[in-house]
Amino acid sequence: MDLQNRVTVITGATGGLGRVAAQTFAKRGARLALAATNEERLQALARELALPDERLLLYAANLQAETPMREFARAVSEKFGRAEILLQFIGGWTGGKTIAEFEARELTAMLAQHVWATWYLLQAFVPQLVANQWGRVLIVSSPSAQQPRAKSAPYAAAKAAQENLILTLAQELKGLGVTANILQVQTIDAQHERDAAPAPKNANWTTPEEIVAALLYLCSDAAHIVNGARLPLFGGG
Repeated sequence: MDLQNRVTVITGATGGLGRVAAQTFAKRGARLALAATNEERLQALARELALPDERLLLYAANLQAETPMREFARAVSEKFGRAEILLQFIGGWTGGKTIAEFEARELTAMLAQHVWATWYLLQAFVPQLVANQWGRVLIVSSPSAQQPRAKSAPYAAAKAAQENLILTLAQELKGLGVTANILQVQTIDAQHERDAAPAPKNANWTTPEEIVAALLYLCSDAAHIVNGARLPLFGGG
């Protein structure tokens, strides 16, 4: 698939999935706006990509707040003129305790990572996509959003809210040339444990490369009809 000059915004770009996505999209001709909290890791990723300056923007900040996200969107617009693809990979996991045992700050942290970061991303960037009359918004979520497991309340609640932001956005974007979709995975297998040491616990894990393959399809013109979907990338075990 050709992504020649498509301006692709990747948040959480230095994580296991973000790094593979950046490498793959770069090889297919995209211009990249990469955001993460750690400047050194961003610079290391930039060295790996070895892209000319006109195809790369780095932005180090905590994007769980409105001001840095809007400043990031402004920087993308100033450098590239627009954004076209949003890949939202900010997020983490907390669990292992019952609702009664969790502290409120743990729920707050999950909401910041999954909900507020997504909220601010959409508010800052979606108007650019609508102005283009072409765009793709994609997040990676979990089946926990719909079928939460015990001792995972903060994460499950945050993922459910994040998914509903995307599904609501998809309805708002109908007919505007922009789509918003969700990929669901149980665990991102950045170390490829599923293939190196197969076991029942990792049988349903998904590698970054498998996720990126789905992202490429959803970013293609062939996927213009796919909007407001939850695509399960698990269940093969």
